[in-house]
Amino acid sequence: MDDTPDTRQQMNWDSFAHWGAQIAEWGADYHRTLRDRPVRAPLTPGATRAQLPQTPPEQGEDMAGILADLDAQIMPGLTHWQHPRFFAYFPANAAPPSMLAEFVTAILAPQCMLWQTSPAATELEGVMLDWLRQALGLPEGFTGVIQDSASSATLAAVLVMRERALDWAGNRAGLTGQPRLRIYCSDEVHTSIDRAIWIAGIGADNLVRIPVTGPRRGMDARALHAAITTDRAAGMLPAGVIACTGATGVGACDDLRTVLGVARDEGLYSHVDAAWAGAAMICPENRALWEGIEQADSLVLNPHKWLGVQFDCSTHYLRDPAALVKTLAIEPEYLRTHGAEGFVNYSEWSVPLGRRFRALKLWFVLRFYGLAGLRAMIRDHIGWAQGLCEKLRADARFEVMSEPVLSLFSFRLRGRDEAAQLDFLARVNDDGRIYLTQTRLDGQMVIRFQVGAFSTQAGDMETAFAVLDELAG
Repeated sequence: MDDTPDTRQQMNWDSFAHWGAQIAEWGADYHRTLRDRPVRAPLTPGATRAQLPQTPPEQGEDMAGILADLDAQIMPGLTHWQHPRFFAYFPANAAPPSMLAEFVTAILAPQCMLWQTSPAATELEGVMLDWLRQALGLPEGFTGVIQDSASSATLAAVLVMRERALDWAGNRAGLTGQPRLRIYCSDEVHTSIDRAIWIAGIGADNLVRIPVTGPRRGMDARALHAAITTDRAAGMLPAGVIACTGATGVGACDDLRTVLGVARDEGLYSHVDAAWAGAAMICPENRALWEGIEQADSLVLNPHKWLGVQFDCSTHYLRDPAALVKTLAIEPEYLRTHGAEGFVNYSEWSVPLGRRFRALKLWFVLRFYGLAGLRAMIRDHIGWAQGLCEKLRADARFEVMSEPVLSLFSFRLRGRDEAAQLDFLARVNDDGRIYLTQTRLDGQMVIRFQVGAFSTQAGDMETAFAVLDELAG
């Protein structure tokens, strides 16, 4: 008999319930007071590390001390992504019902790689993708899968482009000796496209950047067609087109009807990155931005941005999933389901085998707010952003550099050089009341402003203008 004493720290379920309630109250208080906190953490590299012990604890510690250190050591170094005046990047919203769903998921801790490992999770995922498809106005027949992020969905699409163009030989034989594959996009796309090209083994030199045109900064379809023709004549192998709706910089939108038409006519697989703007398509009046989307072979949008579904939850839609499954599916005997039919194994639709129960939080959010509530929030954000844009346009100290696309626009100080723009932005962010980020537009440094936090109210827009007005001098 082993009489070695048990030195493990234990937590029984009564203790779990107690601390769960404590953390829930802590979280509610955090959000009640969030508006009073600076949005961005002070930029002092090493400050958090300096407070942490250099070695792990030998003995277990009590939860009271751990939570006290959370407040003292971790919280001061966080940027508050749920802050109502977080106007940087794009939102990463976590609405309260989504937080509760994540809590349930953490408690159940299911592994959702196969139908048989979590039947309800798999079937709920299929229903949620169809609910959202209907909300977005996508045609019947589009089906989907929940990926962790748009980066993963885009990688999956690029792998399909590669395999389809190589007649499914890439996975088997590798890329050595194959023709040079070419994939086409505009300069406005997110850098996740570049990374997907690297990982897929296609190479950055084979991502062909097509110039943009028009007020929406969309891909020039004639230049796209010419590039494909030139590459074919040079012995290269065009494989796919990646378009965008609401690109990260200033919201560029390709003319999907024309661009996807070129891809279809040339026999190329097409993918649309609508990671941020896609959520706004639950409002029918916004769908002019992606007219022609029904021609896409695949598209991605992130409910974890503007729909309040906690990160990570990225919905990847496909006109026909067969090519994706043919590219990614591996089914050794230990992953086979015997004695059942009519199911989907979503691990065959994604790069990772393991999968979280992401559909639950989408279910909670759609049921709690309904489409009407989510549409009202998005319409408020769009209206508030456009209102602030007009206030800045009317002020001689500022110039609007890109017109609002949904709730995103860009501006700069009039007549000032790049150093002055960055100095102004730094002063705004160090002030703490709002948080903004920058981008380049036609070679010039500009400041982005984007409204998307679930908790933003009209008064926060008044604060935003007051900060810009005060710090512009």
